[in-house]
Amino acid sequence: MKWQTALKDYQHYLKIERGLSDNSIENYAYDIKKLIKYLDKSDEKTTPLSISNDTVKQFVYNISKSVNPRSQARIISGLRNFFDYLVFENYRESNPMDLIESPKIGRKLPDTLSVEDIDTLISHIDLSYQYNGTNLGERNRAIIETLYSCGLRVSELIELKISDLFFDEGFIKVTGKGNKERFVPIGETTQKYINIWCSIRAHIEVHTNSKDILFLNYKGNKLTRAMIFTIIKKLVEKSGINKTVSPHTFRHSFATHLLENGADLRAIQMMLGHESITTTEIYMHVDRSHLSDVLNKYHPRK
Repeated sequence: MKWQTALKDYQHYLKIERGLSDNSIENYAYDIKKLIKYLDKSDEKTTPLSISNDTVKQFVYNISKSVNPRSQARIISGLRNFFDYLVFENYRESNPMDLIESPKIGRKLPDTLSVEDIDTLISHIDLSYQYNGTNLGERNRAIIETLYSCGLRVSELIELKISDLFFDEGFIKVTGKGNKERFVPIGETTQKYINIWCSIRAHIEVHTNSKDILFLNYKGNKLTRAMIFTIIKKLVEKSGINKTVSPHTFRHSFATHLLENGADLRAIQMMLGHESITTTEIYMHVDRSHLSDVLNKYHPRK
């Protein structure tokens, strides 16, 4: 079918032209396939190449019953981009999403862990935990320390390589969204825990495709995103912290703690790997008393 060719072309465009990760491309395709599935079930014989504005409206109304406003907005945005591509490549003449409005959503911020929360989580890691003779407790401590002390995305953590570690210089090289590289400072404490894990890793039979990957499972393969979520979920349950905690929570806490201690927003932006500083500002749910302290300390006419 012609629309299937168009979808493959679009995925190729996302990878080559926009430099998106495989995970991001899969998410785009997943939302488009939701629309395809809806069209297959409907009486109207149409495809993304011929779909009308009215049919798109009906689809959006349909998904609004089962997904929250934030997910709905994401799907609408992804489909709008897809149809823009189809118009640009002459697959169709107009974008049926042009008159579709996204639901109004506020800025949703994850819970922030305090420094005490971080210490509590780390103290509950069983450093003697082994599986098939491999000490995974030390690995888990190194993972949590790296997530928090370097503010990494979970995708950046699982792709971190041994060759990306520049401990003599005090930095690690991180490959972020769009394969953009940045150097992030890393503290001596985190270096120490990574080195402990590396001494254990040296005794694992590593899979060929993971020779340079830092964090591995007991089989010598790269960890998955789901595995990182599982490690954190179990640790939170064990520590008794009553907050919703994900890998991103550590990144958010990293940025928030730096700002609260006087770090420059631009420096935080560079460490997080945000293209726009407005994205960094979303993380900064700083109370007004802190902002007043900044004004009183730095403004010449305080």
